[in-house]
Order: sequence, then C-alpha cells, then structure tokens
Amino acid sequence: MPITQAREISAAKRLENVRYAIRDLACVADEVIQQGHKVLPLNVGDPLNFDFQTPPHIIEAVYKAMRDGKNGYAPSPGIPEALDAIRGEAARKDITTVQDVFVTSGVSETVDLCISALVNPGENILTPKPDYPLYSAVLCKLGIALNAYDLNEDDAWQPELADIERKVTAHTRGIVLINPNNPTGSLCSRQMLEQIAKLARRHNLVVFSDEIYDKLILPDSNGDATPHIAFASVAPDVPCITFGGMSKNYLVPGWRIGWGIVSGDAAAVKSYTEGIHRLLRARLCANHPEQYAIRPALEGPQDHLIEVRRKLRSRRDLTQKWCESTPRVSCVAPRGAFYAFPRIHLPESDIPGGDEVFVKELIRQKHVMVVHGSGFGQKPGTQHFRIVFLPDEKTLASAYAGIADFIRERYEKA
Repeated sequence: MPITQAREISAAKRLENVRYAIRDLACVADEVIQQGHKVLPLNVGDPLNFDFQTPPHIIEAVYKAMRDGKNGYAPSPGIPEALDAIRGEAARKDITTVQDVFVTSGVSETVDLCISALVNPGENILTPKPDYPLYSAVLCKLGIALNAYDLNEDDAWQPELADIERKVTAHTRGIVLINPNNPTGSLCSRQMLEQIAKLARRHNLVVFSDEIYDKLILPDSNGDATPHIAFASVAPDVPCITFGGMSKNYLVPGWRIGWGIVSGDAAAVKSYTEGIHRLLRARLCANHPEQYAIRPALEGPQDHLIEVRRKLRSRRDLTQKWCESTPRVSCVAPRGAFYAFPRIHLPESDIPGGDEVFVKELIRQKHVMVVHGSGFGQKPGTQHFRIVFLPDEKTLASAYAGIADFIRERYEKA
C-alpha cells in the first residue's frame, strides 16, 4: 500500500512578518459583499478602477508590437528603444551620471532585484516609516531585519535626519526614499535631499529613490506646484537607483512595466550593477510587447497628465477640507500622488484592537475600505489610515460622510 504523508508542510519562518495591508483587507470586504453590499475601495491605488483612461497612443503601440510578432522573450535588460527612452527621461530629470538602465516587471521587481543584489545576511537597509509595505515584505523574504527611520508628521512628513543618523550601523548598506511618498503624499525638499546625500556619502550608502509618482505633483491652494526633484540630480556622485515606471503616470498598472536608472561614480557602482544584471538574466525578461509603449509614453504626448492632475488636485482639496472639518481627524496636505494619510485623534484605549479594528469595522458598518496606518508603519501612540482619493468628488463626499458618521457613532463618548 502507498504510504500517506500526513505531516503538515509549513511555510518558511522568515515569511511570518510578511504583510500587505492594502490587499489583506479583501477578505473583510468579500464578507460584506456576500451580504449584498457594495464596498467602495479606497485602499488600492489603481486609477483604472475609477474615471481615468490609458492614453490611446500607448495602447496602440503595444497592440502593434503584438501584431508584429513581438511576443517572444525580450533581452533581459529590456529592448534597446525602451532603454534609450529611459535614458532620455533620466536626462530630463537632470540625472547626469547614468551608468545603466534596465526594464523590470513593475517597480515591485525593481525593488526586489536591487535589494537582493545588494544586501548580505546580517546587513540592512534603512526604510521610511510609514512606507509602502513592499519594502518590508522583500526584506522579510530575504531574512533581513527591518531598520526603519521615522518621517516627521510635524514637518510635512519629511525624513527625520536625526533618526536616520541613529539607525545607521556598520552593517547598513542603503537607504530608501519614496518621493513622492506613499502613503503620505509628501514631497522631499531639495534641502532634505542634499542632507540625505551628505549622509549617504559619509556612510557609503546606496540610495534607492522610488519616484514612481514623479509626474503627479499637485498644486497648492494658490495654484503653485513645487517641481519634483530627482535625488540623483542633486547628488550625481552618490550611488543611486532611481525607480520609475508606467503604472501611475501613464495609467497602466496592470502592464507591470517599471525600470531602474543606475547613477553615481562608474567605478563605485560597477560590481553592484553586474550583480543586478545576473538577476535580470536569471528571470529572463520583463513583459515584451508592453515595452514598446515606453518610448511613445515618455517621448510622445503628455496631454493626459494635465487632466489627471486637475482631477487629483480637486479630489485632494476635497479630502483635505474634509479632514480639517471632521472632529478627531487631521491631515498633512498631500503634495503628490493620490494618497492622504489622516491621523485619528483618539486615545489608543478608545480603539480596542487598534487601527486595524477601526478600518475593518468601517468596512462592515459603512462599506468604505481604507487601510490602517499600522499597515505602513507609524510612530507608537499614533493612529492613521490611508485614503486613495481617486474616485470622483460625489463618490468621495459620500465616503467621507460615512467615515465621519462612523467616528461619531462609534467614538462619540471618547
């Protein structure tokens, strides 16, 4: 008789701390949907879930590539015309010391490859807190201990330089900047970038500059928009990987097309870049036909961005006014991307179970899905939630009314 295997097959222990709060709430939403309710998803930053459309000329470029038979494997670093276009984009961002560029399956793969090629067991990289949870997930997958530095809510969510200095050790290899930031919508000032460059030089750190939202900079109440500044343009000598992609700026998140731009001193980054390319070859290539959209996207009409930014500014302003007028809520005004990170001003004792319970009960009672701040990391004693303000103004106003009612009804005695 065959022997039956009865022992449980357990997952690797290093995955125990892998969380992805943005999608981990889906099971609660499914429960509510099965009860016959419609849930408004303010948790996932996908513009195509709402009233945004992919520019037709880049769809046509991919369609033509498919018709022309570009459906096999691509070169591991990316197709030549895409790489040329990315170098042109780097020049427009005033990055003058480009040493290499490569195409990836979304910025998620760029992050994974670049961290994997750099960090050895026992080493670490600095990541912001709050941050996009992909970074902590990749580090947990690699068995690398988290080393998070604070962003200062009282200083428009700028990095806390003193905290960074405290967190740097002899085993620290790099630092992550997310600029514009997800989840806060903050934008790094030139002065801050210069200070981080000094720190990177002093400690011989690689800078990972995640700039996926660099074209989605929102005007302030006076109509002025602070221009986005690429870290690598401020510090051309510092080893840096600038992360970019098509998902957000060009409204194609499902195509999974991202890229990395390696800059800095050529001799300093040579060995590291070769390591990245070993990993690029090992995974064969990024999506092939979609790479033919990179050149027309970066070099073609940018008209869609005018309308995208107009919509986002209006929806950001509505979001900010709601935060300012709602009791027990405050928010640093977002300056880029399409996220807000409001703070809930309630004692922790008044929210049993913390902010995760807050957002789960919000889904169940008001059918609005936001993400708890602890899913991104936050200072102890503070409670936040992230809003994706992509829906139209009428939909947002209804959602915000529901959230305000929820806070009043559930915490009116707080």
